Amino acid sequence: MGFFGNLFGKKEKETLDQGLEKTKDNFLSKITKAVAGKTTVDDEVLDNLEDALITADVGVDTTLEIVDRVQKRVAKDKYVTTSELNRLLQEEIEALLPDVKEENFGSFELTGIKKPYVLLVVGVNGVGKTTTIGKLAARYKAAGNSVVLGAADTFRAAAVDQLTIWSERVGVPIVKQPMGSDPASVAFDTVQSAVAKNADIAIIDTAGRLHNKVHLMDELNKIKRVIEKVVPGGPSDVLLVLDGSTGQNALEQAKQFTETTNVSSLAITKLDGTAKGGVVLAIAHQLNIPVRYIGVGERVEDLMIFDKHEFVDSLFKLH
Repeated sequence: MGFFGNLFGKKEKETLDQGLEKTKDNFLSKITKAVAGKTTVDDEVLDNLEDALITADVGVDTTLEIVDRVQKRVAKDKYVTTSELNRLLQEEIEALLPDVKEENFGSFELTGIKKPYVLLVVGVNGVGKTTTIGKLAARYKAAGNSVVLGAADTFRAAAVDQLTIWSERVGVPIVKQPMGSDPASVAFDTVQSAVAKNADIAIIDTAGRLHNKVHLMDELNKIKRVIEKVVPGGPSDVLLVLDGSTGQNALEQAKQFTETTNVSSLAITKLDGTAKGGVVLAIAHQLNIPVRYIGVGERVEDLMIFDKHEFVDSLFKLH
């Protein structure tokens, strides 16, 4: 079931289509060239398809898996025309992507979950992490939820200032401490505040340093431990934010981060300004971690709940 058609409607789908325009044009043009002059899907078409997917930033491992699935379908169905290839590709790519558990986050309306829902946000500097948190706060508040923000990236004044601006803009409380404070202390205060306020969701920013993995891991583990003291089993979700416009670099970054900490979901930003959105498929497939949000523009409403059916549909949608 696609959430866009049921919860967000035509307008949200149009936003997604527009945001993925560059990726779609890149993706489809390469696939079209792969099957040019052919009537059936043979070995040559499959080789061309492999090249097309790799150059569309889908990544080698994910491409080989997709081509293998297509090859098996072609062998099973005996005769597959190139005009049927797009439909078949669409189905196999969608089947490849992990599902997001609907009972957790199928929309921005939080229902049937333990509150406060503690969302710990991680990612290197420059990927749009703090902006994503601000937009998440706006979207969850607009859906009727009470939100508390936590500025636990205490190493960058700009991060705290930016999150403070978002809290004022959205009209939600923020918990912060002086620069250089213990990030775990900020996280603890944030979750305590969320409990005291009976808030629905607490969203906590963290420092984005990867040059010292041991220090980062220790810091995040400490944050998790103090959260758990207030909310047993917390944090509810560890969200890794990635910049989709960096293509395969985003995949490498994701691999490094998931080695360091227990990431449970992904947000992929800046997809509107790039033709490299195919990397979303590589990241979701190779890490086997569900993509929960995608960013397809500057506006608050351009941060969207990821729906794999609608995403793949947009990649194959003709003008």
